Amino acid sequence: MSSAARARSELPVPVQMPDGDHRVVLHGVDWRTYCAVRELLDSPGVRMTYLKGALEIMSPSRIHEDVKTRIARLVELFALESDTPLYGYGSTTFRREAGERGLEPDECYSVGTTMGEYPDIALEVIVTHGGIDKLAVYAGLGVREVWMWDEGRFGIHVWTGSRYEARERSELVPTLDFVVLAELAGNPDQHAALKQYRERLRSS
Repeated sequence: MSSAARARSELPVPVQMPDGDHRVVLHGVDWRTYCAVRELLDSPGVRMTYLKGALEIMSPSRIHEDVKTRIARLVELFALESDTPLYGYGSTTFRREAGERGLEPDECYSVGTTMGEYPDIALEVIVTHGGIDKLAVYAGLGVREVWMWDEGRFGIHVWTGSRYEARERSELVPTLDFVVLAELAGNPDQHAALKQYRERLRSS
């Protein structure tokens, strides 16, 4: 066996996690390069987060997309049944050159009216930990609330003007019960979860 072949055989074999997101973080990436890469890889199967020279490229797993779709459908059902004017914008790319920040949320919403430059609410589903701190990115974009789903629970982060604070409820959608939402989001049968939620909302 040649030395090159021997070296290759001794390299650790990467562990494949079919239920996990796949990500890589690059450092020393300038703003123009980030924008160029974002345009080049303009695909719904690729998400990018940029923060002051650090670029995370992530390919969401099937379970990631399943969970975020479940949550989005439940949130939108709540908005319809409660007559809450919620406007959805999916995974739109948001950027701010002055703060060197950019990303695509899993889902995002504007409350009360159509969206201005940035959404009022961003939804993030965490399946695998690590990578760039998205709250730091959202802070630079001025997003008022970030709803994070992690290990079956929601963390509600409300912007106070100087930082995000953890809250039990949303200030923008105060009647939304996140305990109930998390329970139903854990049901892998989207149709059944929506029917159950609709029944609860109409009986309350």
